[in-house]
Amino acid sequence: MDALTLLRQGPVVPVIVVNDAAVAVDLAHALVAGGIRVLEVTLRTKAALAAMRRMRDEVPDAIVGAGTLRNRAQVEAVVDAGARFGVSPGLTPELAAAARSASLTFIPGVATPSEAMHAQDEGFLVQKLFPAEAVGGQKLLRSLAGPFADLRFCPTGGIDLAKAREYLALPNVLAVGGSWLTPEDAIAARDWDRITELAREASRLV
Repeated sequence: MDALTLLRQGPVVPVIVVNDAAVAVDLAHALVAGGIRVLEVTLRTKAALAAMRRMRDEVPDAIVGAGTLRNRAQVEAVVDAGARFGVSPGLTPELAAAARSASLTFIPGVATPSEAMHAQDEGFLVQKLFPAEAVGGQKLLRSLAGPFADLRFCPTGGIDLAKAREYLALPNVLAVGGSWLTPEDAIAARDWDRITELAREASRLV
């Protein structure tokens, strides 16, 4: 699945932080039940790889990927864990080469026009604007639309439900990334109904 097809599966990609792999399956089921299938598990915790494996094995309707990729070793680890895509906060030559050699659907992070050009030179026409709100958000994306008409973006960073609607109205935005679908307190309380409702609200943004 290429990046365009991936991000057309739904308007929001939840940025998921899993501290305990034991909740991974229930969490994934809750998101899928609300209409959100593309799940980005960030490599910010020791439980991330195990969580990906469990989601992959036990929630077949989910499209599970990895976030916060920063080097070749991490690319190899998430591919081994069954990730179907990878997302990074930035881009280096090593990371680009690793994603290509692993045949991993990959969305690199960019924050400036020069970084967008570099990512395009590496062959990535779908990019993650990060941290979106901090670097100019919607105004920056509108400005990029002219000189970079062939690029599409998934802005991530500081986006909530209300802002997501505004971002998704931009022609060069395919989807948005956000952590508001998986609040830490809801996961800790195993409040899967709440997470399903948050996912349902997000899926209606199409």
